[in-house]
Amino acid sequence: MNRKKIYLVRHGQTDFNLQGVVQGSGIDAPINGTGQAQANAFFEAYKDVEFDQAYHTALIRTKQSIQQFIDLGIPTGTLPELNEISWGDYEGTPMTPEEGEYYRHMLHQWQQGNLDYAIAGGESPNVVAERMRVGIGKILDGPGETILVCMHGRAMRIFLSLILDTDLRDMDQYEHNNLCLYLLEQREDGGFEVGSFNDQRHLAALSQL
Repeated sequence: MNRKKIYLVRHGQTDFNLQGVVQGSGIDAPINGTGQAQANAFFEAYKDVEFDQAYHTALIRTKQSIQQFIDLGIPTGTLPELNEISWGDYEGTPMTPEEGEYYRHMLHQWQQGNLDYAIAGGESPNVVAERMRVGIGKILDGPGETILVCMHGRAMRIFLSLILDTDLRDMDQYEHNNLCLYLLEQREDGGFEVGSFNDQRHLAALSQL
């Protein structure tokens, strides 16, 4: 078996991230200047990795975040199955205290195991997990051994729960920041382990600006 090594990153910052506005799969926002600087820093740190294949979601912010790798000629595919969770009626709205209370209530439902619970008009973790399994299957069955994947915060938590075989109720253990890295290495038994967890060392210089 050819064991996969997956470099999993979250997209760079968008203005919606900066403003604390709910984004989700229904908002196709581009990365902003800070997001581009994060993408540049990640590229400089990892441009010498010999990636066999790259994937991004159907949302522009993920493609923009790894565009410099794509420009190197790395074979690249779009996986809409890895799109961010839909936040339904709350997409595009600022996180007011009332919205924050509703969000915490939703997270509590998920942590209690009510994984069919969805925000109004949006997707539940179980619904996202169903499409995420399809996307993961395409990556694992696809070409190459060293893989670059760019996706979204909540979707990453579900992706990591599935590929690391941990309970979806505990998905919030997988912390993330814009353009953070999770390095996932496949074992001989086919499972995966984490080599790097929410790694942001490549962004260190940006925090000093």
